Amino acid sequence: MTYLEKLSPWCIVRLKPNMQNQIVARFRRRSDAEAHLQVLRRLIPSVSFTLIFNVVLEQQDLTALKSHPSIT
Repeated sequence: MTYLEKLSPWCIVRLKPNMQNQIVARFRRRSDAEAHLQVLRRLIPSVSFTLIFNVVLEQQDLTALKSHPSIT
């Protein structure tokens, strides 16, 4: 994940068949993402979109979590 993507964690995702998806747009604020999602749903009603908060942990964060005694 690039630095720019980390700055914009709110994503509008297009849901595709066979459990596939495509990130359509990224936003810094949830309110901006929700407004854009409403526009997309009005313009393209035949396509399924959803809003997600996309956070990806860095490898060093995952290592720290695994070494924590209270997390199994």
